[in-house]
Parts: sequence; structure tokens; C-alpha cells
Amino acid sequence: MELHDVWFVLIAVLWTGYFFLEGFDFGVGVLTKLLARNRAEKRVLINTIGPVWDGNEVWLLTAGGATFAAFPEWYATLFSGFYLPLLLILVCLIVRGVAFEYRVKRPEENWQRNWETAIFWTSLLPAFLWGVAFGNIVHGVKIDAEFEYVGNVGDLLNPYALLGGLVTLTLFTFHGTVFTALKTVGEIRERARRLALRVGLVTAALASAFLLWTQADRGDGTSLVALVVAVAALVAALLANQAGREGWSFTLSGLTIVAAVAMLFLTLFPNVMPSTLDADWSLTVTNASSSPYTLKIMTWLAVIATPVVLLYQGWTYWVFRKRIGTQHIADPVH
Repeated sequence: MELHDVWFVLIAVLWTGYFFLEGFDFGVGVLTKLLARNRAEKRVLINTIGPVWDGNEVWLLTAGGATFAAFPEWYATLFSGFYLPLLLILVCLIVRGVAFEYRVKRPEENWQRNWETAIFWTSLLPAFLWGVAFGNIVHGVKIDAEFEYVGNVGDLLNPYALLGGLVTLTLFTFHGTVFTALKTVGEIRERARRLALRVGLVTAALASAFLLWTQADRGDGTSLVALVVAVAALVAALLANQAGREGWSFTLSGLTIVAAVAMLFLTLFPNVMPSTLDADWSLTVTNASSSPYTLKIMTWLAVIATPVVLLYQGWTYWVFRKRIGTQHIADPVH
């Protein structure tokens, strides 16, 4: 296996890790409107992800940086062609981070309510737009002989990509719902389990349609295995949720995300951005990659740094592993 193939796999792993971890972050943000009934319950939801949300976003920064260094042509075409949706995602992530920190800085009801509304929308929009973006990457976009995107924003809003956006939105919301059931106690935990069933059924219908469409369009035997694993894991997550096994339900919903993202990258390889104008104009792991020397240096850096990051993040989740409820929410001090 060549180094550019290795880095394609590593970038796929980074995006998978990001969607697994940030997925329940986004889901919890959406639940601040769908599940929480009062200010205390909103604080419970936000506190479940408070210690980890910023660490989860490190996976996005690493995935973007790795793409820039390992596949500069892919990075350039992707960020120039998808400029507006990616800019909107970036703005949402900035506002979302500010909202987490600033919502408790003042006691006024309007102040806190406005920031909580910002958390909801800046969780919902990226969850949808990431699915649209990856739907277009896998399905293909208008790339010319110079490897430049020549379409417009309207071309990105095609039925396949929009369905992908609905899948990531519902899947992340389901992932966040079972995470909430895992991390909370009391009435909010029970309501989260009931909501998980409803959201999960919608997710199963949308995800099955999207993955089957992907398989019919570009799939092979390997991607079919990933499809079966994703669907089976989602069904098993629903069953575990109904049985009150929140830990298993969260693990299986995470496996659904891992298998689904793996399927997308399996159908994409060896392309990194297929061209719908001419297959010969597609960006591949070969024509979009950096020099072998650059990839070699990156590989050594990844070997050294990755275990440290994983150990630190794992330790963070272990420290903040306990459940919380409204009885653990102290009165705000200003």
C-alpha cells in the first residue's frame, strides 16, 4: 500500500472519529429544543457535553489539516467549490462555542434564552450541512480538466445530497438522544429513551434509503458489508434502547455512524472527488496527493502524536463519566 493510500485511510478515520464524537454533540444541541422542558433541563443537557465538546472538535481540525497537507489538490478544490456551505458551518461552530461560554455570563432571561436558541440552530445546521457536503463528495461534482469546481451552490442542493443531509441530521440527533439517556438520571433520562425510539425509526428509514442509493450508484461487495453492518447496528441500537441498555445503545449507534462513514469512503476510493463532467477529470489519491517525502514526514508525526491525543481524550471522558440530573444543577452565581 502506497503512502497516499495510507493517508486516505487515516483521513477517513479522522472524519469517522469526528462524526462519532461531534455527532452526539450536535444531537444534544438539537435536544435543547426537542427534549428539555425548562431551564434546568437545558443546563443538564449542556453539561453532559460541556467538558468534551471542544475536544471533539479537534478531530475536525486534524482532518482538515491532514487533508491540506496530504492532498492539497483535494483541499483546494473542496474548499473553493464548497466555500459557502463550509463557511456557514465554520460560522456555526464559532457561534456555538461562544454560546456555550457566554450563556451564563449574565442572569437575564432573554440573554440566556437567546444563547440557547443559538446552540440549537448552530447544532442543527452543521449536522445537516455535513451530510450535504459528503453526499456531493461521494456522488460527484462538476470538476473540469484543471481540477477546478465549475458548478454553483444550486448544484450542491441535489436530491442525493439533501437526503444525505437529512440522514446525518437525524442520525446525529438519535446518537445524541441515546447519549443523553446514558448520561442523565430521572425523568429526562426516561423521556430521552422514548424520544430515541421515534427519532431512531425515522433515522432507519432515511439511512436505509440513502445507503441503498449509494450502494446502487457506486457500491461493491465491500461497501455492501459496511451497509449491512450500519443497518444492523442501528436496529440493534433501537432494541437496546427499548431494553434500557443505554451503554449498548450508544455503542451501537456509534457503530452505525462508523459503518456508514466507512461505506462512503469505500465507495469513494480511489477517487477523492469524482467529476460528473468526465471521469478522467476526477481527483484521485494519486493526482491529488503531496510528494512522498511530505507524506513520510506526516506519517512519523502521526505515529508520535496520535497516541498522546487518544490517551488524553480518553482520560477526559473517564473523569466526566458520571450521570447528572436536575438535582446536580446549582443555582447560577453571577
